[in-house]
Amino acid sequence: MGASLRALRALVLLSGFYLLGFVLLAVLAGIDYAVIASGGHGPVVAKLVIVSLVLAFPVVRGMFMLRTPKAEPMAGLRPTEQQEPHLWAMVRELAAAVGTRAPDEIVLTDEVNAAVSEDPRLLGLLPGPRRMYIGLPLMTGLDEMQLRAVLAHELGHYSNADTRFTPLIVRGKAQIGRTIAHFHERADNTVAKERAKQEKQAGKRIAKGKKAKEVNTSGSGVMYRSMAKIYTAYGSFFMRATLSGFRRQEYAADLAAARIAGRDAYASALRELPALVSAHSFYMDSYATLGVGAGLLPAPGQVFGGFGELLGAREEELAHMREELPERPASPYDSHPPIADRVARIEALPDDGRGAAATRPALDVLVSAGGAFAALEHEVLTSEALGLRRADWSDLVHESMSLYVAQGAEDIRAAVAAERPGTQGDLGDFLDLIDTDPAALWRLADRLPKSEEAAAATGRAAREFARPGLRRALNQLVTVELTARGAARWQLSWSDSASLGYTSEGFQDELDAALDAAVADQGDTAPLRKLAQA
Repeated sequence: MGASLRALRALVLLSGFYLLGFVLLAVLAGIDYAVIASGGHGPVVAKLVIVSLVLAFPVVRGMFMLRTPKAEPMAGLRPTEQQEPHLWAMVRELAAAVGTRAPDEIVLTDEVNAAVSEDPRLLGLLPGPRRMYIGLPLMTGLDEMQLRAVLAHELGHYSNADTRFTPLIVRGKAQIGRTIAHFHERADNTVAKERAKQEKQAGKRIAKGKKAKEVNTSGSGVMYRSMAKIYTAYGSFFMRATLSGFRRQEYAADLAAARIAGRDAYASALRELPALVSAHSFYMDSYATLGVGAGLLPAPGQVFGGFGELLGAREEELAHMREELPERPASPYDSHPPIADRVARIEALPDDGRGAAATRPALDVLVSAGGAFAALEHEVLTSEALGLRRADWSDLVHESMSLYVAQGAEDIRAAVAAERPGTQGDLGDFLDLIDTDPAALWRLADRLPKSEEAAAATGRAAREFARPGLRRALNQLVTVELTARGAARWQLSWSDSASLGYTSEGFQDELDAALDAAVADQGDTAPLRKLAQA
């Protein structure tokens, strides 16, 4: 579909929103006129007219809110051509190859994504300022040729005029959404008023010694919600009508990328994307923000820069993910076709002889990748996050895990302190309690959180349910003790979970045996005391 036809379609869809509004206003006015013309009068007619006016207000409001709220500028670095000459040269070269005007601004972001935008004038009839967004985490996982392919795809959207007419569609979505929200807001207010009214009446009846009626607001706001359903139906049609066009745009941009960067290079870049998105989400949750609860962040530049360490250590997992591509879009209204379909289409193209040999890492295009990562933190992190103490990865993992284990041991410490008032409930207090009163072991188990099945068990079964929980709790106390005096240290692993390292070889096996002995039916604390004091 050419640019003219796409512009016409976007205008027709936007016009449909206004046409729907005029039709609804005409229906409301027609109902009022018919009732009045038939000789109706009195309170009923007056109420009908008031209801019509009230329903018409959100329709009119939605139609005349012509100005689409501008989104907040995406946070990120905005390097000039002098600051990042190689990156800008690459983008300009690719724009020329695509046959389009280069972006006016490049924004380096913290996402595994690349995108372009344009701020056109006169509803897309005239071009406007262009921006290209490039995620540093995306660059971390690509080589230079793959990055060129991804950027060529994004620039392909410019050459197809995709970004010119997107604002029309965005405006239509925004106005439909706001109108629906207005109706739901009014429906909720009506329900709240009716509920308050009924609750007040119920209070008066109770004060008089009468039985209060059950509050029932099922009939409140029905007209508002009915109007919202009409707009929701049009919104669904609007989304379906634009979806196929968006997906055709993606296929066209894919072909541009394959033509410029090579079939195999672009196919390999597409295969990387789902793996990188998943890996980055895991990295941010399990590594970059691991220390936040302990008031820690990684060293400057490592909040986003450490992602490369994870990718290097988990190559086998990533290789599997590159083969298992998603075969469905992320949502029914996702503008991008399934990645598996896009890869299949590209790989089905004739061999262009350029292959997919790896080139230098994409980050080498930057003057200083480390400097870019450090500067990006100041652009995207909150002031609260930037105020946290910084630590290298080794110290961050150890301090964070030590704190979290200590917090996890609060339940058993509280249980021990309840059995032995005046103590801190630490490992020594636990062992002293069990030595003086073996039965206290199972009283401690009763004080710890347990599942419904465990809580319902009795006799021997109750002990078997309780034993693993007791052992875990005791292990936490031991860990707190050992890490506090330097006999154990939490160790960073990029390929697995953090693990506890001990100063002596074979300590873990001895500890496992000592824990088992301590929570046995005839508990023996001697092995654990010996290890704790070693």
